Amino acid sequence: MPLPGSNFKIVDPDSFTELANGEAGMVLIGGPQLMQGYLNNPQKTAEVIKQLGGLRWYVSGDKGRLDADGFLTLIDRYSRFAKLVGEMISLTAVEDNIRLAMDASEIDFVAINLPDLKKGEKIVVLCTTAMQPDNLRHSMLANGCNPLMIPNEYYQIAEIPKLGAGKTDFKQAKTLALELSA
Repeated sequence: MPLPGSNFKIVDPDSFTELANGEAGMVLIGGPQLMQGYLNNPQKTAEVIKQLGGLRWYVSGDKGRLDADGFLTLIDRYSRFAKLVGEMISLTAVEDNIRLAMDASEIDFVAINLPDLKKGEKIVVLCTTAMQPDNLRHSMLANGCNPLMIPNEYYQIAEIPKLGAGKTDFKQAKTLALELSA
C-alpha cells in the first residue's frame, strides 16, 4: 500500500494509459515527495517525471500490478527486459526458464539484452560453467518456453560481476557481454 499522501498508478509502458487492477504494467508513484528533477538535466527529468491528469508522477521503471484492495505487487524491472521483434521479453523469466531447463539452481549466470540489427535486441547469457546451447534450446522448447526467450549467444566467464552487497551487477555484466559479443 502507498504511504499516506502518496499514490500508485499502473500504466501501459508505451502509451502511459492507465491499466485496470490486476493488469501488469509500469509503476508510477505520485505525491508531494516527488523530486523537482535532476539537477541541470532536463532531458533525464522528462524521462522519469510525467504530468498525467494534472498530477506529477515518477516513472519507477518497475513492472507491477495493483490488486482490488490497492496493494502493489512488483513483478520485474523494465530495464531487465529485452525487446525482440516488438515483443517485451523478461530477462528474469529467461533466467527462470534456463534454470528449469538445466535442472540446476546452483549455476551462476545472468541473461543480458544487447542491440541486434535483425531483431532490435538479442539475449546473451554469461555463465560460470559451460553451457550446451543445443541441449539448452531443446530443453527450453520441451518445457513450453517461448522461442523468443531462447538466448542467442553464450559466454563462459570466470565469475558474474557482483555489487558490494553480493547482488548481480547488471551494468557491469552488460559491459562485459558487449565486449565478448564484439
